[in-house]
Amino acid sequence: MQKEPLKTESPEELQPEAAPKTMTIQVSKVQTPMRIDRYLAQQVENATRNKVQEAIEEERVLVNGRPVKSNYRIKSCDLIHITFLRPPAPELAPEDIPISILYEDDDLMVIDKEAGMVVHPAFGNWTGTLANAILHHLGKDADELDRSEMRPGIVHRLDKDTSGLIIIAKNPVALHKLATQFARRQVEKVYTAIVWGVPNPPSGTIRTNIGRSHRNRKVMANYPFEGAEGKHAITDYLVVENLTYFALMDITLHTGRTHQIRVHLQHLGYPILGDETYGGATPRTLPFSKSEQFTRNLLDLMPRQALHAATLRFRQPTTGELLSFTAPLSADMEAVLEKIRNVTKSTEMA
Repeated sequence: MQKEPLKTESPEELQPEAAPKTMTIQVSKVQTPMRIDRYLAQQVENATRNKVQEAIEEERVLVNGRPVKSNYRIKSCDLIHITFLRPPAPELAPEDIPISILYEDDDLMVIDKEAGMVVHPAFGNWTGTLANAILHHLGKDADELDRSEMRPGIVHRLDKDTSGLIIIAKNPVALHKLATQFARRQVEKVYTAIVWGVPNPPSGTIRTNIGRSHRNRKVMANYPFEGAEGKHAITDYLVVENLTYFALMDITLHTGRTHQIRVHLQHLGYPILGDETYGGATPRTLPFSKSEQFTRNLLDLMPRQALHAATLRFRQPTTGELLSFTAPLSADMEAVLEKIRNVTKSTEMA
């Protein structure tokens, strides 16, 4: 651990709200008539009757296109649409999953998350997450953490396929104080990325609005900075190493929008290597022999976005001490860099 003066202030992306999920159920022709709340509690995995009744009261349950009451008795071939504001979830349970803890005190942990690990349970990933590992590590000390949102102690987020540093609060007071630092832009977090091409100029600031894409609601898109769509997003970038056909970059956020770095680097014209969602996972032909095969091999080594949360600086929530952490690049990013550097040297000598 190092102690350094805080050079800049930048917020970090907090966990976004889960998107509502709508399910469609066609009642069987031979279904025995029964109350709809009881029927849906049986049909929907992890749903409770109370949650179903709540959805019915808020008219988020439609039968043949119309809202109904909880005592409505389903009929054969009824078409039911039910919208959950959050997908029904099983109880969050401790799991003995190895995690790399770089620092721990009475209030918090700093973890170096490996790529591929989901931070908290959500639809399609109910187990094997960092949240499950946290509960196991803390044991009885996790009892005071709120599990209702499936995010015990989780102050901010990292995408599943982004590696690097993440802060975990160990009690509600620390969680509140750390979240306040993020909200007030008093936490600095610097990312490292490998991108296609070399940005020119080698440093600068990207300013756009970021919001959901009109074509695909699971994907984020850039909109005019002063426009009405999306929210302001500001990112600083710096080329740390010019690799001729690629660049190693440091990225600092001044806002915390979903997928901000990935969307902004795509907007700049230099998508992150391996980023399938934002244009970085297609092999390319570069100006040297067998380059397309070379880029295919790189993508095989990097089947995720080459993005790493490298540096964190923030105040210890009880003492106010400035804490600073750096996590070395993940093994897959190091392997990719070695291959790129080797081919860069060979093409320069040719």
